[in-house]
Amino acid sequence: MIGDWRTDRIGAALRGENPTVLRRLESGFAVIGDVQFLPGYSVLLVDEPDVQRLSDLPKKKRLAFLSEMDQLGEAVERACRGLDPDFRRVNLEILGNTDPFLHAHVWPRYAWESAELAGKPVWLYPPDRWGDERFRLGPRHDGLRDAIGRELDRLRSVI
Repeated sequence: MIGDWRTDRIGAALRGENPTVLRRLESGFAVIGDVQFLPGYSVLLVDEPDVQRLSDLPKKKRLAFLSEMDQLGEAVERACRGLDPDFRRVNLEILGNTDPFLHAHVWPRYAWESAELAGKPVWLYPPDRWGDERFRLGPRHDGLRDAIGRELDRLRSVI
């Protein structure tokens, strides 16, 4: 999954060229993360590349983005709970410190995480977790992708 889409994730999603897209939502795109050292890691991307902050959105779209962050979080929770009995919770984050566009991280957390990292932010995981090929998104994650997508569809159908 190496290619041009990584340099313009939102534009690639809008063009249908971002392979991480799970679903198109009202305010953006639910995508599965490039790294999966915590299986189920997902991101909500806003659908306007120039939007940098939540406060840049008009109120209606801002509320839609937050609602969809909640939906993605619940979908990841349901999918991960069904696939791994050691699932504990999800962490939701809007940080904006690295990428110049609005996005929200959805991190599943597990009982099998080491004690020194389990209660800390995911960003404190060692650098090798982020670049190690073992944790790269790939075909072995197709079942997880499908499970999150199905849960997103269920949640959106009851709204």
